[in-house]
Amino acid sequence: MTLEVGATLPDANMVTLGANGPETVDLADKLKGRKVVLFALPGAYTGPCSTIHLPSFIKVMGQLRDKGVDEVICVAVNDPFTLAAWGKDTGATEAGITLLGDADGSFTKTLGMDFTAPHLGLIGRSNRYALVLEDGVITAAKVDDPGVCDISTGEHLLAAM
Repeated sequence: MTLEVGATLPDANMVTLGANGPETVDLADKLKGRKVVLFALPGAYTGPCSTIHLPSFIKVMGQLRDKGVDEVICVAVNDPFTLAAWGKDTGATEAGITLLGDADGSFTKTLGMDFTAPHLGLIGRSNRYALVLEDGVITAAKVDDPGVCDISTGEHLLAAM
């Protein structure tokens, strides 16, 4: 699949850490009838993900809400326990960002956004991208080249809205 304006995001089951442990989240249900920003990154606690990418969305949360965004979702090929801890440690959870795990990487692979960098210990991870979705349809898309954190930041996506 190509992440481009007009394309519909495929359905997927994600995982999050709920009050009673891991919970499955149907992505299509989360997107239905809503304006959502969804961005993906290689993984929790990794360098640019923790210092550039995630913080860029925390920084513009208010402006995204002013543009009518109902929810901001961060997807990573991680387990829900790691994502919950990372959300707490970075302030993303407090800022209102929903962290969803594509634990087996199947959603990432379906999108054609998977990459592997064994020298970094990253196997089957997600390339960086950011999307604005209205009822699951892409209305804005910013996709970085692998290994780069540039155009898929919160500021760049906000400017494209």
